[in-house]
Amino acid sequence: MPDQNRLEPAIIKAGVVVVLGAIMAILDTTIVAVALHTLSGDFKVNVDTIQWVTTGYLLSLAIVIPVSGWAIHRIGAKPVYMISLALFLLGSVLCGCAWSASSLILFRVLQGLGGGMIIPVGQSIMARAAGPHRMGRVMGIIGVPQLLGPILGPVLGGVIVSNTSWRWIFFVNVPIGLVALWLSRSFLPKSTRDNEHRFDLLGFLLLSPGLALLVYGLSQVGVEGGFHGASVWDSLAAGVALIALFVLRSTKALEPLIDMHLFRDRTFSVSSVGIFLTGATLYGTMFLLPLYYQIDRGDAAWKAGLMMAPQGIGAALVMRLAGSISDRRGPRYVAAFGMAMLALGTFFYTGVSNSTGYVVLALALFVRGIGLGFGMMPVIAASYRNLTHASVPKATSAINIIRQIGGSLGVAIFAVVLQTQITQRFGASGAKLQAGLIRPTLSDLQGIAHAFAHSFWWSFGTCVIGIIPALFLPNTGIAHRRAEPLETEAALD
Repeated sequence: MPDQNRLEPAIIKAGVVVVLGAIMAILDTTIVAVALHTLSGDFKVNVDTIQWVTTGYLLSLAIVIPVSGWAIHRIGAKPVYMISLALFLLGSVLCGCAWSASSLILFRVLQGLGGGMIIPVGQSIMARAAGPHRMGRVMGIIGVPQLLGPILGPVLGGVIVSNTSWRWIFFVNVPIGLVALWLSRSFLPKSTRDNEHRFDLLGFLLLSPGLALLVYGLSQVGVEGGFHGASVWDSLAAGVALIALFVLRSTKALEPLIDMHLFRDRTFSVSSVGIFLTGATLYGTMFLLPLYYQIDRGDAAWKAGLMMAPQGIGAALVMRLAGSISDRRGPRYVAAFGMAMLALGTFFYTGVSNSTGYVVLALALFVRGIGLGFGMMPVIAASYRNLTHASVPKATSAINIIRQIGGSLGVAIFAVVLQTQITQRFGASGAKLQAGLIRPTLSDLQGIAHAFAHSFWWSFGTCVIGIIPALFLPNTGIAHRRAEPLETEAALD
C-alpha cells in the first residue's frame, strides 16, 4: 500500500520551481540593504530618497498580493506564476540598467509587482498539488527560502557590491529566473480557471495611491525638516483619507482585497497588530544596520552584509521550537517573550558609538534573531487559530499585506528619523558625509553614531509596543481548543 504522506516526483519538481522563485523574491527584500550606501553615493542622494529603493519594493509587494488570488481564478495558477517570474525578471534587468535614483525606484516597483505574486501563487500551486494531509511537509520545503533569505541576502549582497558593480545584485536574478521560467513549463501542473470571481478595482484604486501618499508624506518630513511643510500634510491627509475610504469600501464589497470581516475575530485582529509591528522593526532595522556599519564604521559592503547574518541564524535556530511550544502552551507568553528578546537585542544598538565592539553587536543581533523566531511565527500561527477553512486564503492575503505595509512604513519612518538627526547635527554637509564625498573626522563619526543610536530607539520602542498585543493572544495550546472554530463560516464570509 503506497505511503499517503510520501511526496510524488511531480510534487517535488513543482516544489523546485516554487523554491527558485521564492528565493529570488525573498532575497530581494534584503539583498539591496547593503547596497544603499553605495547607491546613495553613486546617485548623490540622501537617505530619505534612497530608502524608496526598499520602500517602493515593499509597497508594490503589498499592493499586488491581493491581485494574485483573483488572477489564479481567472487566468490559472501556472500562467500567473510564469507571468510573475517574467515581470520580476524584466524589473531586475531594468534595475540593473538604472541611470538615476528615480529610474531605479520606478524599476524596483515594477520588480515588486512580479515578486509580490511569486510566493502566494507558488504556495497555492503546492497546496493544490499536495493536498491538506501533506501541507506540513510541503510548507517545510517552500519555507526554506524564508529561513535562508534573511541570512544569505545581506551576505550575498555585500559580496557582490564589494567585488563587482551594485548592478549585479539585480542581474544575479536573471539566470535563476530563466531556469525557473524554463522549468515552469514542464514541472508545474496544469491549472483550472473560472470566471466567477470579481476583482475589486475600486478598492485597488483606493489602496494603492493611499499607501503611496502616506509613505511619501512621511518621507517628506525629512526633506522639510518637520511636519510643518504643506507637502507633508497634504500627502498624509490624502493618504489617510484614501485608506479610510478603502476600509469603508471593503466592508461592503462582495470580494474585497482585504476581507474586513476577518477582524471580527479578536485573535486575528490582535495578531494583525503584532504582525504589523514585527514587519516595521524587521525591515526598518534591516535598513538602518548596514548603513551604520558602512557610514559610521567605514566597513566594506561584504563585512556589513556578514554582520547581518547573526539575526537570521538566531531566527532559524528557534523557529521550529517556538512553533512547537506555542502549539502546546499557547502563543501568548511565547510571543511576548519573543518581542521582549527582540527589544533587548535592539536596546544594545541604542547606545552604539563609532567604536562599539563587533562581538557585542553580533551577539545583540543574534538575540534579536531569537526574538524574531519566538515573536513572529507564533503570532502568524495564532492569526489562523479561530478561522474557518474557507477563510484561510483571505487571511493569508491580509497577513502578507499587513506585514509588507508595516515594513514599508518602518523603513520610511526610520529613514526620516535618521536623516533628520544627521541634518540637525551636520546641516548641508550631512549629505556629503553619507555619500562618502568628504572624509569624516573623529567628531563627525561620533555625531553620526549618535544619529544612528537615536534612530535605533524608535526600533526599540516598536518592539516594546509589540509586547502589548502579544499579551492578548490565547494562552492555551491547540489541544485545549474547541473542536470547531469559534467563528462560523457564515459570520466570516
